[in-house]
Amino acid sequence: MQVALTGATGFLGLRLLRRLLDTHRSLTVLAHTGSGNALHRITQFFEVTGAPAAFTAELPGRLRVVETDLALPRLGLSERTFQELADGIGAIWHSAGSINLEGNLPELRRTNVEGTRHVLELAAASRLRPRVHHVSTAFVAGARREGVAYEDELEDVCGFENAYERSKYEAELLVHAWSREHGRPALILRPSILVTDLPPHPALPSHPLLVIERVLREALRAAGPERDGGVSPSAPGSHPGPGPHGRVLRGHTPAARPRVRMVGHPHGRLNLLQVEHAAEVMVRLAGRTPSGGVDTYHVVHDRDVPVPTVVALLERLVPLSIELVADKPGTLSALEALLDFYPGMTAYLAHRRRFDDTRVRSRLGISAASAPVGLDYLWSGLAPHTLPLPGPPDPPAAASPTARCA
Repeated sequence: MQVALTGATGFLGLRLLRRLLDTHRSLTVLAHTGSGNALHRITQFFEVTGAPAAFTAELPGRLRVVETDLALPRLGLSERTFQELADGIGAIWHSAGSINLEGNLPELRRTNVEGTRHVLELAAASRLRPRVHHVSTAFVAGARREGVAYEDELEDVCGFENAYERSKYEAELLVHAWSREHGRPALILRPSILVTDLPPHPALPSHPLLVIERVLREALRAAGPERDGGVSPSAPGSHPGPGPHGRVLRGHTPAARPRVRMVGHPHGRLNLLQVEHAAEVMVRLAGRTPSGGVDTYHVVHDRDVPVPTVVALLERLVPLSIELVADKPGTLSALEALLDFYPGMTAYLAHRRRFDDTRVRSRLGISAASAPVGLDYLWSGLAPHTLPLPGPPDPPAAASPTARCA
């Protein structure tokens, strides 16, 4: 059975590709037109991550790369080429998409919604009736910040934290409608925030959390001398010097660490899962007998990461002192005003909800459990290993937040 995979050069897609190559002799990679040599980038990834030389040498013979544009009808292909592609596919994995938390809705719909629509059209056109494996996100649960999110839930009662979440929600609706219309099974996989402990490397896709570091650093530069709004370097929680082991963050001198207040919950939690484990679980779930309709699974960690740990990570990455507060301050510092342009990203610090994964655990048992994800693991995947590991910052200050949509 020939398997087609979108997003094969992405953070998750490369790990899915590795797992699928364990069980399939060859794969069709649907690469974005004009994005560069997909085969070269895939080969680089395997070389950097220590794959055997014999394995990488076989890749040109095992991977067929077809350049497509998911945002266009027929994937941007001619009618004949599109039909030939469809008729040669026995299963489709759709992992391509934009994860831009600050993107506008029309842009994200073009990539995440219309891209899904056109992949489903490819599946519908195939005489082989391929099963669709759609990679969504656990964050289609939206802006409900407390309680439990279940796998069968798909609603927008609380709205969404950002346009990304809404676009993935709308894409899931398309998968359900397609399954009903064609009487075909489909698999929806909802991972949480995916992370790795592999250090940054030019040949590796960017770690999803690095975008937060970039935003914080850009805000620091743009705010300039007035960035801390008059907060003293010696104010509580401002961390004016190096850590307890005498080490300084990423070459920064022990100068003032401007304070920034972010809305968050001191007992909040986020679900972060190792990307390698997520890919393994997804491929194993795809091997289960389908129900005939849409089977949805939360691919999440069995233990959430406390929000204070996430705050500590951000403080290691960027010379800031982050204070969790219950509500948005009435008067913002220059730095806080700049960060206020990115509410769809920082909103997660207020989350206390849990993702139910009973269905996954009932299918896969104890093997669905993950190794712990802690501060040192997260730091390993974000910090260049040529630099010393800084000491942990002081615990973030916090206030009791008000109730959120539950």
